[in-house]
Amino acid sequence: MYWVYVLKSLKDERHYVGHTNDIKRRLEDHNRGKSKSVKNRGPFEIIHTEICSDRFEAKRRERQIKSYKGGEAFKRLVNKISKDPIV
Repeated sequence: MYWVYVLKSLKDERHYVGHTNDIKRRLEDHNRGKSKSVKNRGPFEIIHTEICSDRFEAKRRERQIKSYKGGEAFKRLVNKISKDPIV
């Protein structure tokens, strides 16, 4: 099982979209600064998650979300309650 997630930086309020097979570990990694692309932007909170059956599906969905990042579709996605709870 894989997760697609959207994080929001509590520092600059910008978003980050990614995928992982361990959502808790990945959030901890982001908050510890282990991800180069967002190293100085933490702490983060998860504002949206989706469960995918495999890595291929998760990567496809991540790219789809990134393709409309900042647009109306992205705003609708992050302003609604997550589809899946964080386990």
